[in-house]
Amino acid sequence: MPLTKAVNKHLLPVGGKPMLQHCVEKMVEAKVGEIMVVTGGEHLGGIAEFLGSGKDFGCGITYRVQEAAGGIAQALSLAEGFVRSGESMCVLLGDNIFQSSMVPLAGTYAKQLCNGAMVVLKQVPDPERFGVATIGIIGRGDKTEPGIVEIVEKPKNPKSSYAVTGIYFYDSRVFDIIRMCKPSARGEMEITDVNNLYIQARQMGHVVMEGWWTDAGTHESYRKANELVLGVRKE
Repeated sequence: MPLTKAVNKHLLPVGGKPMLQHCVEKMVEAKVGEIMVVTGGEHLGGIAEFLGSGKDFGCGITYRVQEAAGGIAQALSLAEGFVRSGESMCVLLGDNIFQSSMVPLAGTYAKQLCNGAMVVLKQVPDPERFGVATIGIIGRGDKTEPGIVEIVEKPKNPKSSYAVTGIYFYDSRVFDIIRMCKPSARGEMEITDVNNLYIQARQMGHVVMEGWWTDAGTHESYRKANELVLGVRKE
């Protein structure tokens, strides 16, 4: 606010194009041909008018409405049925702006030792704004490797500087895992709870993103996103 009083945040311009377009183009580059956009009902008209069927962006787009602010995990649950059983998926929050291609990220997910999920991490100077991953040594079968032992949402005293970005990869079991979660104190289904269940099952992988990354959820980070995309700021 007040920028979002009349326009959905994800339609605000970043580097000369609506924020959401960056996300769609990243997915299409990674050969994601079918995309579901989940949004609130009050914003559906503007977003659908801009993205349309997805034809102009080289993909197909389906829309779902999240009736109330129920959290990222609840929004993801609306994709059940869209994602076929046995298929994997990429989840990308619409205010994530980043330099890296998603092609190597998707490739890492496909090759990881554990099946299940993968989160993309980035070292940041203000991890307390995000979910923070603690890295340790974990065992998988007869092997040990560095892995995430815990994710804590917006901790006052972060144990690391590794923020969980809004880029996630899941297998189709994620919908069963969401059903295992309970609403948080703020009444929402938290994606951090979903991720921690994968961690407990030793089915969570991770990769540290190269290049710059920012969310665009505050005035400061929105300005930063524009400066990074336009090349007037270096990270």
